[in-house]
Amino acid sequence: MPMFSYIPDVKYDVKPVQYPFTQSDFITAKNFFRRFELNPDVYNYALYYNKYAILDGERIDNVAEKFYNRPSYDWIIVITNNIINPLTDWPMSDNAVRKFAEQKYNDPYSDILYYETEEVKTGDNLVGDLSNKKIPVVALEGGLKVSKKFYDSPFTYYDGTNNVTVLGSSVSKAVTAIDHELAINEKKREIYLLNDTYITAFIKEFKRKNLYSAKSTDFINSRLKKTGV
Repeated sequence: MPMFSYIPDVKYDVKPVQYPFTQSDFITAKNFFRRFELNPDVYNYALYYNKYAILDGERIDNVAEKFYNRPSYDWIIVITNNIINPLTDWPMSDNAVRKFAEQKYNDPYSDILYYETEEVKTGDNLVGDLSNKKIPVVALEGGLKVSKKFYDSPFTYYDGTNNVTVLGSSVSKAVTAIDHELAINEKKREIYLLNDTYITAFIKEFKRKNLYSAKSTDFINSRLKKTGV
């Protein structure tokens, strides 16, 4: 069943443009301003969700059909991943990203936006308190934005035995506009899919959360209220 059927209605009063001005007429519409949000802690429970990497060119309804056998469950994917605008929050195809970057930047393949570090390990290891697992010691965390000065300068770190000096350009890289846009697009590919075991319970909770309370002065019934403009 489409999500729209679960969204409650609201009566908006429309002020008349001619006499008598004290009269109001109401029109009924879906209350799309009513938001349903998940507690972010739920993503820590692997029992409820599975991570999924969206394939190039794959649409929301394609994913819903693949995992739930119902393309109409695309709205569940939208809500559980807090997708506000599918045009901007859903990944584009690589070709579409390139076209977008070519319109946004003068030369996306040469324009450098920033520099980014790559992970550097010392060669030493720490031993975990509980598991006794060896944990590599990191001298430089990867993915940090740095300046061109860092990129052009020497970088010194302790490898566990000696101080080692290397070129900044060997532990960091220039990120072009196209690299930047492709990286942003790639991050959008990772989504959470609600385990189909909990679909029925999720829909039931969604319907419950979208019922109006009788305590409201604008209450008409659990599926309808009125409001002024």
